[in-house]
This record gives sequence, C-alpha cells and structure tokens, in this order.
Amino acid sequence: MSSLRELQHELETKTNNLSKLQKEIAKNHQVRKKYTIQLGENELVLKELDFLNEDANVFKLIGPVLVKQDLAEANANVRKRIDYISAELKRLDGSIQDLEEKQNGKKESVLLAESPYPLIGEKPSLTPI
Repeated sequence: MSSLRELQHELETKTNNLSKLQKEIAKNHQVRKKYTIQLGENELVLKELDFLNEDANVFKLIGPVLVKQDLAEANANVRKRIDYISAELKRLDGSIQDLEEKQNGKKESVLLAESPYPLIGEKPSLTPI
C-alpha cells in the first residue's frame, strides 16, 4: 500500500512541476505579446518620423510636459528601442522554446508515472494533461 502512495505522491509532484512549467510558458507568452505590440507601435512611430521634414518640430512627452526634441535624436531613440525590443523578443523565443522542450519531457514523465496505475487496479485522481 505504501508503494501506491509513493506512486501517487510521485505523480502529484510531477504534475505540479508540469503545471508550474505551463504557467511560466503562459507568462512568457504574455510578455512576448506585450513586446510584439510595443515593436509594432515603435515601427509605426519610425514610419511617421520618416515622413517629417528636417525642420519639423518633434516633441517628447516627459511626465506631464512636452519637450522639444531634435528629429535625428528622436529617430535614434526609436531605433534603439526597436533594437532592444527585437533582442528581447529573440531572447523570449529561445526561452519559450526551452520551456516547451522541458514541458514535453515533463508530459512524458507524467504519462510514465501514470502507467503503473492500470496494472495495480487504481486510477489516479488527477486528470491527464
């Protein structure tokens, strides 16, 4: 009977680990979505800045105040933001890929941990993932 409890405990532990991993993947997808939106907004700003003449006035919002900014400086700032966001998206893609690979391994581990139950005659109380 204790081996059955050990198996159940092992299954619960593996299922909890899998659940934590899935939450982390979901969180990374949310962050990736936010960065994707920011990238699109910054690319739109860059296109708008490209339409302006050299002598056009550009303002930057700093707190509640609009401060005049040089067009070249505004262009450089937007390009830096685009580079930063692109690098973060690349990093997140790698992180998500690693987490998904770990998730697949954990799923296999959970399935293997569930496999002894039909042999014993017990069904796990946990639903398969």
